[in-house]
Amino acid sequence: MDLAEFFAILYDFALFMVMAIVYLVESLILMFIPRRYRSKDLREEIALVTGAAGGIGRLIAIKLANRGCQVIVWDINKIGLEETAKIIQDAGGKCWAYHCDITDKDEVYKTAKLVKLEVGNVTILVNNAGYVYGRTLLDIPDDEIERTFKVNIISHYWITKSFLQEMMRENHGHIVTIASVAGLLGTYNCTDYSATKFASIGYHESLFTELKAHGYDGINTTLICPYFIDTGMFNGVKPRLKSMLQPEYVASEVVAAIATNEIFVVLPGIIKYLLPLKFLLPPKLCWILMYHILQGPQTMMMLKNREEKIK
Repeated sequence: MDLAEFFAILYDFALFMVMAIVYLVESLILMFIPRRYRSKDLREEIALVTGAAGGIGRLIAIKLANRGCQVIVWDINKIGLEETAKIIQDAGGKCWAYHCDITDKDEVYKTAKLVKLEVGNVTILVNNAGYVYGRTLLDIPDDEIERTFKVNIISHYWITKSFLQEMMRENHGHIVTIASVAGLLGTYNCTDYSATKFASIGYHESLFTELKAHGYDGINTTLICPYFIDTGMFNGVKPRLKSMLQPEYVASEVVAAIATNEIFVVLPGIIKYLLPLKFLLPPKLCWILMYHILQGPQTMMMLKNREEKIK
């Protein structure tokens, strides 16, 4: 290492220390300022929510419409999709519903073009659609594994690519990825689901890096990692220490995170402070914590798989 490089590293380190103080102080100050005073104006934004025929997707769409967004909803469930659009429109909001199978790349690109022609350029994208089968590895049919990956992660690439170019041109937009705590910690009956959520976190963080490295500071990104949500996706599961999150609460937190440009949200927040134990504790001790205290595997053994749910 020559002298010039040494001083360059020293300068960068000093800059880091200064910015660390600035951002830590900023975070402390923002903790005491109510969200309503920190929220940006979402009126006139065009928001697209996938998986909006029900669950938190529908609730997110409704709450965005209530904030003045023009809302576009996508789903494979035509009936549920029309119900979501009607709820928003009856309340005086603007909503366009598009039936779209996001596992089909050509259909995604075709529907995206139609959206741009009929509504305009999407400025808030919420990749919310999710799928879980719910069986151990050897009991998951191959086609179910492929479907889980297509819905939960591969579709993100096609959907985001469909609208990112316009966001970059205007240096304005917001991309939201609804991942899961299961993407931070693998769990029983979820070798496919957890893998896709781990992948969605990696996808999202890499996209954040690319946008920031190329100076697109006007495009915000928000990663949401919720605990179990009581929407029916995880029927039969009864967590030991913490009850399932209510959909209304999760949807409210997602929209609030968009409005305040939060980058990373774990619900409930306490989990964020427990996750480092995964790396700090010996692996055998982690297993004892998971199996005997949290009883994660036992909890997930009660999950009803896709076939059981439709009987």
